[in-house]
Amino acid sequence: MSKYKVFVMRHGEGAWTKENRFCSWVDQRLSEDGVKEALACGHLLKEAGYHLDVVFTSLLSRSIHTAWLLLEAMEQEWVPVVRTWRLNERHYGALIGLNRAEMALNHGEEQVKQWRRSYDLTLPPIDESHPYFLEIYNDRRYSTCDVSKEDLPKSESLKDVLERLQPYWDGTIVPEIKRGKLVLISGHGNSCRALLKHLEGISDADIVNVTLPTGTPILIELDENFRPTKPMQLLGDQEAIQAAIRKVEDQGKVKQTT
Repeated sequence: MSKYKVFVMRHGEGAWTKENRFCSWVDQRLSEDGVKEALACGHLLKEAGYHLDVVFTSLLSRSIHTAWLLLEAMEQEWVPVVRTWRLNERHYGALIGLNRAEMALNHGEEQVKQWRRSYDLTLPPIDESHPYFLEIYNDRRYSTCDVSKEDLPKSESLKDVLERLQPYWDGTIVPEIKRGKLVLISGHGNSCRALLKHLEGISDADIVNVTLPTGTPILIELDENFRPTKPMQLLGDQEAIQAAIRKVEDQGKVKQTT
């Protein structure tokens, strides 16, 4: 029997998602389609009769803007929004800014899939020669973190993402849920995948094939021990959701020319 519910969602489409680039910790805004996705998600939840109590986001604008737009569409703008770096996207290290399709052409689609989706593969770290290094590490938002800037990651695997996310889940989000609050997490593709792996008990091998569409709320129902009582539910038009998943999967494939 379900005792708790929580919503997890990947933010709406970002500008670099549209350009098919590894965005990671570079702070990009939502695309026009991403804005529409966030508003549509809010309308969907409102029509289903949900009343949120608190929303958690990363420190990145595309996650925060998704939360704002969703709450506006629900007419629940007053709901608290809590931001943490621990919900940030996976740090893609030296791959930040590169085009996924071009990488697939140069290195093969399977290799790019492993870089994007595997559990314990850490990519080459970003260093000071990288064009986005200073933009990321000189950003004052990271002065608000519970670790020093020097201790922030320079590259991560999905395993690393879960290791920095789980203490926040256990120590901050779970207590809110236990108090009876309906929580929504507006995260990123990999911070959401890491959390779903933890909650759903997805194996290291199977997580490779878990792809999340942008702007789609996922309902998770949990028992008193925070174990799932039923499979996670991606809410919305199922045909459109499957098309959105295929779109994300195709980002790591060689672009076909006519």
